[in-house]
Amino acid sequence: MKIFFSALLLLASLTAQAQDNRSHRPRHPFKTDTLMVHDPVMAYEDGTYYLYATGVNIMMATSTDRQTWTVYPEGVLTDNVPAWTHDSVPEFRRHIWAPDIIRWHGRWWMMYSCSSFGVNTSAIGLISSPTLNPSSPDYAWRDEGCVVASKGKRDDWNAIDPNIIIDDNDQPWMTWGSFWDGIQLIRLDDTMHPMKGWRPRTIARRHAPGNTSRAEQNPTSKFAGQNAIEAPFIMKHGGYYYLFVAWDYCCRGAKSNYRVAVGRSRRVEGPYTDRLGMDMRLGGGNLLIEGDKKAFEALGHCAAYHLNNEDIFICHGYSVPLEGASVLVQKTIRWTADGWPELQ
Repeated sequence: MKIFFSALLLLASLTAQAQDNRSHRPRHPFKTDTLMVHDPVMAYEDGTYYLYATGVNIMMATSTDRQTWTVYPEGVLTDNVPAWTHDSVPEFRRHIWAPDIIRWHGRWWMMYSCSSFGVNTSAIGLISSPTLNPSSPDYAWRDEGCVVASKGKRDDWNAIDPNIIIDDNDQPWMTWGSFWDGIQLIRLDDTMHPMKGWRPRTIARRHAPGNTSRAEQNPTSKFAGQNAIEAPFIMKHGGYYYLFVAWDYCCRGAKSNYRVAVGRSRRVEGPYTDRLGMDMRLGGGNLLIEGDKKAFEALGHCAAYHLNNEDIFICHGYSVPLEGASVLVQKTIRWTADGWPELQ
């Protein structure tokens, strides 16, 4: 379940930077120290951090210090959103959700989500480029087609919020999902599409199946149910794969109660369990971060990396001082003696 207030994504540019989506007039990059984002992911190439997030054409920003950011208002895909996305998701236009980015076999691979709020007629697309640097003559995002698609009344999962993980055998996998039957996982081939014969399997839910007696009624969708879990991200550390997920409800500004939970497994396929050994398919998970009601009402949709010799955690947070606007949050990951992540 992703946001429907795209104006906040580039609020730092104020009204003078507003985009005319009808003419797609070119706009110049601008700098900001307060990055307004939803669903951020990050990459590092040649001394520059690249951040991508939900937004028109996929939001893009760069930084050398992760403090001051240069925002590229035209985004990643500019006028090249593939035509197949509109065929797969008729209500989709240019507001692209929840990308993910990874370097593998000499190329950057980016997945992205096409959907409309509160339904599961959705698709995950794929593009690739040899470089992230928009000033490079080699910079060009190539359409790699649709990875998976879901359809209302046909599928009990939602094809949004992709995340790619490469296992110890150089094998790519993709996890994704939002509400319905929860977080899904599938094995990919060397084109970053589902391996022939493989079908999605559920690896995490907010509640055990059929056990929603204490679950909050869904305030955002009459279709999605109460399985309030989404935005998976898998990070490998030591001998474990760590599955981070977002619990509860985003996209409601100051009324949001988003939070992040985590479990781990020795195998990328799971099962993922929490400190007490509870399976995340049955509602397990350790709460990692939530709003303190002072700086942030809520926080969620995270990514976690070992980048430039540092373990970092990023997510978006609904700012109390900014009346629920969504901003970039960055934390350092420290690891406990028994191998669990803590944030500083």
